[in-house]
Amino acid sequence: MGVDVTAIAASARRGGYKVFSIDFFGDVDLKSLCEESLSIIRQREGQSCGVFERDYRVELLLNLFRKLVKRRRVDGVVLGSGLEDCPRALEEICDHAPIIGNMPEITAGVRDKEKFFHRLHRLGIRHPQTAVVYDFEEALRRAKDVGYPVVVKPLTGFGGLGVRKIACERELEEAFDIVPSANMGVMVQEYVLGVPASVSTLSTSESVTTLSVNEQLLGDRRLGAKNAFEYCGNCVPYMSSEDVREACIAVSEKLVSDFGLVGSNGVDVIVSTEGIPFVVEVNPRFQGTLECVERVYGLNVVDAHIEACVKQRLLRRTGAPRGVCTRLILYSPQRSIAPDLAGVRGVRDVPMRGVIIEEGEPLCSIISEGPTRDASLRNGWHGARSIWNALIPYRPPQRVTSPKGA
Repeated sequence: MGVDVTAIAASARRGGYKVFSIDFFGDVDLKSLCEESLSIIRQREGQSCGVFERDYRVELLLNLFRKLVKRRRVDGVVLGSGLEDCPRALEEICDHAPIIGNMPEITAGVRDKEKFFHRLHRLGIRHPQTAVVYDFEEALRRAKDVGYPVVVKPLTGFGGLGVRKIACERELEEAFDIVPSANMGVMVQEYVLGVPASVSTLSTSESVTTLSVNEQLLGDRRLGAKNAFEYCGNCVPYMSSEDVREACIAVSEKLVSDFGLVGSNGVDVIVSTEGIPFVVEVNPRFQGTLECVERVYGLNVVDAHIEACVKQRLLRRTGAPRGVCTRLILYSPQRSIAPDLAGVRGVRDVPMRGVIIEEGEPLCSIISEGPTRDASLRNGWHGARSIWNALIPYRPPQRVTSPKGA
């Protein structure tokens, strides 16, 4: 259950589980994996797949969940993105079926950004200077304290939505007109120059191990990203020095243990130009790196997650990676008609042929592999180009009018 759950469903299916899914997009390949698949978007040829920021609401996922549990026996729920900032929704899910993973109160403790960064400070964990503000004047003061450039981001959300880099007071004022309502609070954060990365961990209530350290791909305009922080995929593993990798692992395992997280969790960091990981946030659920981690390390992440949560059995630390696996998320460069992508090698999150993908909305993902980072990315870009070439710009049908006087 979540916004984008195709990789989770595929992993669960390979693990021998009977799978039901609830998501936003309703892609063709997800539905082929599941006994039943309910989606906010009902894809139909010739109709729009919607705009995520306008059409996604947690309540809509909950409505689908209520519908599903009325007619299906659900043993447990595993979560993708989109629900981690809604404790009330998580509590309602628990009323019907156990969440296999972090309980709502644990998730809430990690996602309360003000308390989270205070806790990082107490633990002595490096992180960007961060302040939660509720009006422009307070934001202005904090930005001056931190020093421009700063990053402004909403307190809730994922995938880089609503995040902006701010270089001056004028841009800060403009951002306050765009970032979701300031009366709910926004973050003003130090901008740390470096490589965005994530650490995929696995834990029981007693111990924690790291599955992978991953490079994140953010804001790539060539993939159709709308802003500099939009999530565009990842490369697994992050090709860094062993010292940097071990520093990322150490800080992530310390955090996961301190917060009492279980199962599969992700820690987002920025590795500074000096090689120091600065913690940005924790995602107490499956991550977008799931399929790449499985391919590179030859494991089943969903099965390992359930073993850790239900049976308290922890997978031993992964061995040497088998090459590099990349996920590229393609965003539609204009209002377009989806080509037939079913069966195309490496393509995931496949839309129905003939649906309309709005400009800037996700089109599909490409999974590619190679012996090196460059080779893996090159293979991914080759696939991306073939999809761009097959994409059909949407042209509204011409209105037919009768000749004057007919």
